[in-house]
Amino acid sequence: MRFQTTLVPARLIRRYKRFLADCRLENGREVTAHCANPGSMMGLAEPGTKIWLEPNDDPKKKLKFGWRLVDHENGHFTGVDTSVPNRALKGALERRAIPALAAYETVRPEVKYGQNSRIDFLLSQPGLPDAYVEVKSVTLCRQPGLAEFPDSVTARGAKHLAELATVARQGHRAIMLYLVQRSDCDSFSLAADIDPTYARAFETARSQGVEKLILSTHISPEGVEIAEML
Repeated sequence: MRFQTTLVPARLIRRYKRFLADCRLENGREVTAHCANPGSMMGLAEPGTKIWLEPNDDPKKKLKFGWRLVDHENGHFTGVDTSVPNRALKGALERRAIPALAAYETVRPEVKYGQNSRIDFLLSQPGLPDAYVEVKSVTLCRQPGLAEFPDSVTARGAKHLAELATVARQGHRAIMLYLVQRSDCDSFSLAADIDPTYARAFETARSQGVEKLILSTHISPEGVEIAEML
């Protein structure tokens, strides 16, 4: 998935109200960018951090920049836009480029299911059980090389696990897919100390047939691409 417009570098001044970030462009101009991330963004929102913004000229958008990447200034990047995983995954699923899900030809995003929820992707193929795929963006890293989820308490995430477990009990495939939006991590773990309720919900879901997939990404200011399984 390539970014629609060329990203521009900036320095973070502050992130506030979860979805807003004041930033300073290289020419010294200060702008406010949309931050499409409801999590804590632990370790990613320190003032002075180098970031990459995507400009837009859409008259319907009040903010003319969107915060897309953190640049760790060591050759590695983190993608902070939580809408990116679904956009990147849609293309990979349609190309049947994810081996564990390559048997499915039909890919339907945002299908209603459960209790007032939408599954990120519903995959179907004649002769196979439907596959319900819930996607989570992973950006937390507290130990070198280790990506963790979640970065804050997520009651919504626990609800999704319970609904996946229900789908699995009904005979369908239910898949919790964690997409690691960091280029500096090669392993994954649940952050049970941050949200023990979510960790327990995950173990319960796994015991009832919910599958786990962890995918890495290649990230640059040009775009985000699905990489190998972790």
